[in-house]
Amino acid sequence: MKTIYVVGGGASGMLAAISAGRNGHKVVLLEKNEKLGKKLYITGKGRCNLTNACDRDTFFSNVMSNSKFLYKAYHQFSIDNTIEFFEQLGLKTKIERGNRVFPISDKSSDVISVLRKELEALGVDIRYRSEVEEIITKDGSFHAIKLNHSNELLYGDAVIVATGGLSYPLTGSTGDGYKFAERSGHTITDLSPSLVPLYVSEPYVKELMGLSLKNISITVRAGQKEIYKDFGELVFTHFGLSGPVILSASSHIIPYMKRKERLTLSIDLKPALSNQQLDARILRDFEEYKNKQFKNSLNHLLPNKLIDVIIPLSYIKSDKQVNSITKEERQKLVNLLKNLTFNITKLGPYNQAVITKGGVSTKEINPSTMESKLIKNMFFVGEVLDLDALTGGFNLQIAWSTGYLAGESVQ
Repeated sequence: MKTIYVVGGGASGMLAAISAGRNGHKVVLLEKNEKLGKKLYITGKGRCNLTNACDRDTFFSNVMSNSKFLYKAYHQFSIDNTIEFFEQLGLKTKIERGNRVFPISDKSSDVISVLRKELEALGVDIRYRSEVEEIITKDGSFHAIKLNHSNELLYGDAVIVATGGLSYPLTGSTGDGYKFAERSGHTITDLSPSLVPLYVSEPYVKELMGLSLKNISITVRAGQKEIYKDFGELVFTHFGLSGPVILSASSHIIPYMKRKERLTLSIDLKPALSNQQLDARILRDFEEYKNKQFKNSLNHLLPNKLIDVIIPLSYIKSDKQVNSITKEERQKLVNLLKNLTFNITKLGPYNQAVITKGGVSTKEINPSTMESKLIKNMFFVGEVLDLDALTGGFNLQIAWSTGYLAGESVQ
């Protein structure tokens, strides 16, 4: 029996501790918060999107960084394994739109609860409020752990670093793992918030705050080059844009932001209609409202909040009689509704980011075990690694797969 320390009680840390515990090791889980799974608690708007019930190829197509590195981890603990694992722990699941997997109860606390019960059943020593200050290595191998405000050293046979990234720092993700990795000679790739809202320069976005739009299409361009296109749902904030399609877009634009390229995002408010079809639709509405003013003619077409923004952008006077609007003015309105464009100024900060892009270089980690190639008996799992994916349960699957493999690989 070996003594294994797991640093961090989030998704990947709990899975690593369970995996190592099931192999008969003595496992000590060091969590700096007062409870486990603080970030897990808020995922999926508190419902916890556990994974995505897609096929293998779809999963890997949603992994944005170093997908090949994940092959072994995924095959050791796949999406099917994840769902079966939680079902065996007594957590019933369901599949929703986009193959997203949730607990039937819609409560992330139930996910954390079944994991904690399994940890306790395996005799894992969970130590809360135990913040690690340093991971000590000796002669190219893990040696001991030093806790904050303690002179005592914790000696063991292996350590699994599951500290997360920098996203949602209030949950405890404050980059500790990067510090431990660098001190032991590892490379940290460029870090950036990802799956994050976007800030835009247009002041009228404030007037749209809280408005949610479904079934819209977005196109992101760097200069004239189209770099991302998506269909789905977005929401306006006081500073810009958020919602599923925006979070996914943010993951694609990070390299362009770093190069300070000009980025625009265009919303097609009516993607199901061609320009001609939309024009015909507007004509029908105008016929119905022909004796009204322009400002009172768009109620069937757009939400009220959007009407107040679209009218000044259309350059059609709000009090103009509908029956006197010209064909040219109508064409401009059609183009506006098909290309409502915003200038992206920056990414949201880490406290708004779902994940961190970048991390411990996967070149320095053995993909078959998650063990460091530089330091023996030191393992890295989850978000601390340079691995990230789009929204939809894919990032949690990375956490489960890498955590399981590390716990399984400790010999």
